[in-house]
Formats: sequence, structure tokens, C-alpha cells
Amino acid sequence: MKHNLFICLAITFAIVTTTSCKKKKEGCTDPLSNNYESSAEVYDGSCQYGGLGGNVTIVAKPEHHGMPIISGSQGHPDSVFVKFNAIESPGTSPAAYNLQREGIAGEDGVRISGLKPGKYFIYMTGYDPTINEFVSGGIPYVITDKEGTINIIVPVKE
Repeated sequence: MKHNLFICLAITFAIVTTTSCKKKKEGCTDPLSNNYESSAEVYDGSCQYGGLGGNVTIVAKPEHHGMPIISGSQGHPDSVFVKFNAIESPGTSPAAYNLQREGIAGEDGVRISGLKPGKYFIYMTGYDPTINEFVSGGIPYVITDKEGTINIIVPVKE
């Protein structure tokens, strides 16, 4: 009987000492957040996301084959569509985006003001009078600055 009790205690001790009570690393587990921690195992509510409410302005400049597209060509203003917290295109439907801005005639870029640091997908449309066609395209962009103006080139194609 004592032998069985000793074996039970030894097994219990082995289980307790080999199964660590080590606390899992807490942090932001969402790869779309600004502060994603790949080593975090448990979400702690700390994720921060891009969107409006910040002090960053992007000037998105559409370029077709390396040439700037000027807004308002032939009466067609450039447009920019912004998807917050995205690294891939959500498609071409304006409804898939969080924000839309229209360019000012004669300018080569569209201003997007009030952004926070974060991940964005920028999609643009415009009209290229040299080929008499509408052009469009998009790119992912990550804002790391907390303030300022950032000029980005958005390649567009027919």
C-alpha cells in the first residue's frame, strides 16, 4: 500500500513539475494592428488601429506609366478610396472602402487628412487624356509617423 502511495505521489509530482505554470505572453495578436506582436499568445486588448483622428496627411499621386495624372482632365477628377487596417485590396467597389476623397482640378494628387498611424490600402481612379481612358490602381501603405505630410505614388493602369 505504501509502495502504491509513493508511486502515485511520484507521478503527481512529475506531472506538476513538468507542466509549467508559465504565463502565456500577452499582447496584440492581430496582424492588421499597428502594434502586432508575433510572439503574443493571448490578446490583452492593446491593439491599435489606423483610421481617422490623427495628424497625418497623405497626398496620393496617381501615375500612369510614370507620368502624373492631373485631376480634372476632361472634366474627370481623380478619386482616392482608403481602406483602414488593410494590406490587401478589398476590390474596386467604393462601398468596400472606409473613406473617399475627390481631387481638385489641376492638381496631381489627392489629399487625405486626419489619419492615424496604421495600415491602409489606397485605391485611386483617374482619367488619362493621353490615351483617352480611365485608369485605376492601388497599393498598401503603412503610416508609422504620428504627424506630417507624406507623398505617395499610386501606380494606375488601364
